[in-house]
Amino acid sequence: MEPAVLDDIIRRLLEVRGRPGKQVQLSEAEIRQLCGASREIFLQQPNLLELEAPIKICGDIHGQYSDLLRLFEYGGLPPHANYLFLGDYVDRGKQSLETICLLLAYKIKYPENFFLLRGNHECASINRIYGFFDECKRRFNVRLWKTFTDCFNCLPVAALIDEKILCMHGGLSPDLHNLDQIRNLARPTDVPDTGLLCDLLWSDPSKDVQGWGMNDRGVSFTFGADKVAEFLQKHDLDLICRAHQVVEDGYEFFANRQLLTIFSAPNYCGEFDNAGAMMSVDETLMCSFQILKPADKKSKFNFGHATPAKPGNASGGVNVFGSTTTAKPGNTPAGVKVNARTVILSILYVFLPRHQSMMIIALIYRG
Repeated sequence: MEPAVLDDIIRRLLEVRGRPGKQVQLSEAEIRQLCGASREIFLQQPNLLELEAPIKICGDIHGQYSDLLRLFEYGGLPPHANYLFLGDYVDRGKQSLETICLLLAYKIKYPENFFLLRGNHECASINRIYGFFDECKRRFNVRLWKTFTDCFNCLPVAALIDEKILCMHGGLSPDLHNLDQIRNLARPTDVPDTGLLCDLLWSDPSKDVQGWGMNDRGVSFTFGADKVAEFLQKHDLDLICRAHQVVEDGYEFFANRQLLTIFSAPNYCGEFDNAGAMMSVDETLMCSFQILKPADKKSKFNFGHATPAKPGNASGGVNVFGSTTTAKPGNTPAGVKVNARTVILSILYVFLPRHQSMMIIALIYRG
């Protein structure tokens, strides 16, 4: 792909910063170039990415393009920061095309600094139902949606940061016994209904089960804290980082802070009062969180009051709101109560194996 063409695409996609909902109408030929060039890069790189800190990690975006631009505003535009996104770029939100096009453009521009994993919505049978197909058909045609499908089928599915933090979209699998199994997954491929690849994109942690349990989504499994601890100890890891579920404060710890759920789409679907989060991991594996409160279109970004959190209570006592998707069409997350708290800065201490102390800092932006 010609560098000048790529730079112009990125420029136009960034021009709408500060104008939520403003569309960027790329040409079909430009989008096809993005899909083709990024697909080649995905296949050249391993299915289990081996990355180094410092890096910023983001969860679900779901077509909330203005919030993606806010993430880049706070974290710094590539290549000033390295990024890892954990999947679910399309569906639900109104601007899946802008969202995925900017992400693919940055992947092409900075292939060694910018990384995208596959989510369960980067799958034709899911995004055919939950909005991306309709957006492609309305703004372009079905053929372009199929081109995206060919690209999504080549996305990597997991990342390992400094051999200590394992990242994926969904979670663990009863079929996952060693990391080489992830490396050896074939691509391109659709997402099967069962098995390792399915679980990596679909499974969920649950405090209500020990071992493996049934998943309310109707696909894959839930897993208990015991399975998290067992897996980390066996593979000499410190943390599992995943997305896939809406959490009130944008991030939530599980299993004695051995697993983290991160979700980066604030005010999800316009129906939730959740914050979005982005995690920064520095060279010493110190983790910090930037929290995006739902944007108020009538005011500029500003800071609020600071309230300390209790040491060791890494999640702040938040609860998972619900699933971002289920296998059954039309089954959307349940409603939630509004969170009226104005916590802006929390300093939390997390003790993980092999590290004397990992400081968790949450910096919350209110729009």
